[in-house]
Amino acid sequence: MSLYSGNFQKILVIQTASIGDVILATPVIEKLHANYPGAQIDFLLKEGFEDLLGGHPYVRAILSWNKNESKYTNLYNLLEFIRSERYDVVINLQRFLSTGILTAFSGAKVKLGFKKNPLSFLFTKSFKHKIGEKYGNVHEIDRNLSLTSFIKDNKRYRPGLYPGKKAEARISQYKTRSYITISPASIWYTKQFPEKKWMAFLDKIPRDFNVFFLGAKEDKELSERIIKASSHPHVMDLCGKLSLLESASLIADAHMNFANDSAAQHLASAMNAPITTIYCSTVPEFGFGPLSDDSAVIETDEDLYCRPCGLHGYNKCPEGHFKCADIDIEKLLNRLD
Repeated sequence: MSLYSGNFQKILVIQTASIGDVILATPVIEKLHANYPGAQIDFLLKEGFEDLLGGHPYVRAILSWNKNESKYTNLYNLLEFIRSERYDVVINLQRFLSTGILTAFSGAKVKLGFKKNPLSFLFTKSFKHKIGEKYGNVHEIDRNLSLTSFIKDNKRYRPGLYPGKKAEARISQYKTRSYITISPASIWYTKQFPEKKWMAFLDKIPRDFNVFFLGAKEDKELSERIIKASSHPHVMDLCGKLSLLESASLIADAHMNFANDSAAQHLASAMNAPITTIYCSTVPEFGFGPLSDDSAVIETDEDLYCRPCGLHGYNKCPEGHFKCADIDIEKLLNRLD
């Protein structure tokens, strides 16, 4: 009898990394629900990101892990709770020891995760996290879906978020005329299109568009500097003013969305909204690129020996020149045609 035989009733999906990582985990939820429509699907994420899956029709319970205070006490309490739930299946999309502990000692009948997890030898089955050119530039959603290969379903499920009526009602005030969104910030300096480039781009955006700047409250200062330097008459800074699902709702109906290789492009993918992603130090071949039907990646034309300089960004350019951000803004403007 297969380890995977049986009618699973309780499933836990684990992804406690960034906003984008959680969004790119949602195809797993979609596939599980499609094949086990009566199952209880719970999701564990980092505390503070609960809003992402709020109102999700296929998620029964959202578990959260507070990593900022009493991290390991909270981890122990989580483990106790997970064990008490007696899950049939735990699917761990992360590759770190902490979530390996939650998976390996969950008490679940079936425990699945990536081989890179230090405790993967205690899982029922583990899978390669195939990243890079030698594996054919597999997208992260396909890496995640590989953990559900026990389900004989060849459909490629896409990311999905469900803002709901409350979020949509609040955002409706911004949808009175055609608009675009700009998400100018990134956690990493080398993944962020330079401030002066955003300023030049904003100045050339046709005046018949409203322009909304999106981001967290810590991005507000950057957005305000860009807006202040521009002469565009119809710009509003919404950084820190919207929830994640409200941002997703706004992104959904935009004429175009512009973002770095960051969470905003994944929000667009989840809403199948038009998206233009600017790649500086990273490359889409890592498997985190946009997935919308109308999507484009904008990169430098220069063949740089130092690009990509790493899977993630840096606080400064390791070479000191940041030439990977030398991108003509006309490429962005062409996406408004």
